[in-house]
Amino acid sequence: MAAPRFFFPATLTRDAIGQTIELPADAAHHAVRVVRLAVGDGLTLFDGTGGEYSATLLRIERKDVGVRIESFDAVERESPLSVTLAQAIAANDAMDYAVRKALELGATALQPLVTERSAPLPSGERRDKRLAHWKGIAVAACEQCGRNRIPPVSAPAPWNEWLASWKGAGIVLVPGAAHSLAALPRPSAPIALAIGPEGGFTDREIGAAGSAGWHAASFGPRVLRTETAAAAALAVMQALWGDLR
Repeated sequence: MAAPRFFFPATLTRDAIGQTIELPADAAHHAVRVVRLAVGDGLTLFDGTGGEYSATLLRIERKDVGVRIESFDAVERESPLSVTLAQAIAANDAMDYAVRKALELGATALQPLVTERSAPLPSGERRDKRLAHWKGIAVAACEQCGRNRIPPVSAPAPWNEWLASWKGAGIVLVPGAAHSLAALPRPSAPIALAIGPEGGFTDREIGAAGSAGWHAASFGPRVLRTETAAAAALAVMQALWGDLR
């Protein structure tokens, strides 16, 4: 059984090998109260800069959990396909699912989009909390799936503004489009995948993508939910051009 993995929110270096460090509060709680590790159990730490550290749990006290860093492994699990998921903001559970599965499936970055039909986005402090929540999901997804680099989750942006700022190629999923994902050429540079909200992109938004040189692609005969479409399309792209082979 693989050792449970935990994100360490400070930079680790090879100098830490052989040293005892304290787990941050969230990781300590998860290790002891959720995963129920005991003294002597192994775990894996990563700081998001690449590679991972094997560690052993040495001490469990009321307010701190100490682990000894044993070794470093430079393993990388990033896909050769650089794809940004541009996901229209959906209802809470659907958006959480889309973020989690996108990170598990190797998305390089995630861009929440404000579109004509996207779910309402709160303002001020509640908006900041929503973004922090998505970033937390990204960390948890990387802990679970083995990624050692945490992709950025950007602040929500209006579709037209973000589309104008994106300099790479792009694919927008459109039911009934003339071409399928499999018919598109292999990307030679970073690419974005745009997924509409529950009500889909409007004709005006699809037209803006076409004017920007994006490909419109269909995805089979059935219309998928927004969170299903994100996961399914990323899986197909990774199978066609990435590392799911």
